[in-house]
Amino acid sequence: MYATTISTKYQVVIPLEVRKQFDLKPGQKVVFIPHKKTLRMVIVPPIEAAEGFLQGMKTDFQREEEDEER
Repeated sequence: MYATTISTKYQVVIPLEVRKQFDLKPGQKVVFIPHKKTLRMVIVPPIEAAEGFLQGMKTDFQREEEDEER
C-alpha cells in the first residue's frame, strides 16, 4: 500500500512504484469512481487499444423503419 498527501492545489503525486507497475505516462487519462467510502482511480485505455475489441460481433442488422426513410 502506498500513501500520498493532497497538496494545497488538490494535486497528488502517484508513487514511482505504482507508475512503474502500471506503466503510467504523463498525459494519460484516469477516472475517479466513488464507491461507498472509497475513491477508485481507473486507468482509461487509449482508443487504439479498442481495435478488435468487438471482433466477431454481428453487424449485418436491419435498421428500424424510421431510420430507413432518411
